[in-house]
Amino acid sequence: MVVKTLHSMRKGGIYDHIGYGFHRYSTDPEWLVPHFEKMLYDQAMLAMAYTEAYLATGRKEFGETAKEIFAYVMRDMTDPKGGFCSAEDADSEGKEGKFYVWTEEEIRHALKEDDANLIINVFNIEKAGNFKDEIAGRNTGDNILHLKKSLAEIALENKTSLDELKERVETARRKLFAVRSKRIRPHKDDKILTDWNGLMIAALAKGAQAFDAPEYLAAAKRAADFILSDMRRQDGRLLHRYRGGQAGIPAFADDYAFFIWGLLELYETNFNVNYLRTALDLNSDMIKHFWDNQNGGFYFTADDAEDLIVRQKEVYDGAIPSGNSVAALNLFRLARITADPELEEKANKTMLAFSTEVKKMPAGYTQMMIGLSFGIGPAYEIIIAGNPRAVDTRDMLNTLRRHFIPNKIVLLRPTDEETPEITRIAKFTEHQSGIDGKATAYICRDYTCKMPVTDTKEMLKLLKE
Repeated sequence: MVVKTLHSMRKGGIYDHIGYGFHRYSTDPEWLVPHFEKMLYDQAMLAMAYTEAYLATGRKEFGETAKEIFAYVMRDMTDPKGGFCSAEDADSEGKEGKFYVWTEEEIRHALKEDDANLIINVFNIEKAGNFKDEIAGRNTGDNILHLKKSLAEIALENKTSLDELKERVETARRKLFAVRSKRIRPHKDDKILTDWNGLMIAALAKGAQAFDAPEYLAAAKRAADFILSDMRRQDGRLLHRYRGGQAGIPAFADDYAFFIWGLLELYETNFNVNYLRTALDLNSDMIKHFWDNQNGGFYFTADDAEDLIVRQKEVYDGAIPSGNSVAALNLFRLARITADPELEEKANKTMLAFSTEVKKMPAGYTQMMIGLSFGIGPAYEIIIAGNPRAVDTRDMLNTLRRHFIPNKIVLLRPTDEETPEITRIAKFTEHQSGIDGKATAYICRDYTCKMPVTDTKEMLKLLKE
């Protein structure tokens, strides 16, 4: 189901085949006609989905799609200060989708005849248009680029190699992108929101790991550093929104949960302990100001926010996950890192607080189920002891990153420092050193560790037992 859905979405008109990124949703069962708005949170969640699907299946299509989403966000949705903008509107010049649709004549005018014929065939462009206008109820000559067949199928039908077809399509795409760039763009919502940025930071960090892409790490780090410098009060509390040089609105539970998630993924990407320590500090603030001491779970608003008749708790996982669902997984991960039983207890209480609702409709709480899966296990504490700059340490980390191992935390215990900072946070790593000067993996479950290994194949074997 996952493979078919992701494959169909990538082929459909819901995907921007010229400039990349996903539109907000499809208005028909064929994924052809979208609502053309592009949301930052959709890019983040779908980039994570395609990245993890690539790791789980090895399908290049999924990896390419994730990379294209990242390319779109870094090119078009990044503020000069490093944060990520919220959305791009659906309409321009008073018409929804005008920026994105093409007539056959426009395609032929932009490309040489052979290339135009190729694009018309590949992306199912028709002279009369390939969809009915919602208001007019008829075709208007406009076309939404989409694939009915995969490029591999088209290459086979045309007796050409897939690589050659991809090269020709890519060359034509760049020309069409250049032509489209001269059109009037949809309005950009340039607000920077802490919660949505947290999701994008997490996605980019995961992408940096999976694709060994330092440019993704740099973008994630820049956004996180911007939030930490420009979207915090003097007392360290987060703010929700930044626009035009002004940050404001006290942060909500989602802001804390999603940004902590981003910081955890950042730590596991570059192992800068400052991000982990900040995640712990913000998690403490979240518990202090949002936790329901009586029933468990997190309120959406802080205890010192404006007076409300009822302080609500969000738990439904819709287009974006709920703050409670993400916070539960954060708590489980931080508990494993710090060996703090109180954090794990709060994660379990969060699960129990919403268990009745989750039982009624599990499909509406998928992020909560991910947290539950981590809590039930098996979940692993993986500690790599080695010199961060050494080849064998990098090889060991990269081996982990090339495999889909969802329920884990990964810590780097540097062996080139006498008392590395991580040993103050994760005290159980204090005596986990390298063997014979080599990078060494400690594979643990509930802090019970198997014999350390220095061979990557042996490390993977222990994770599969």
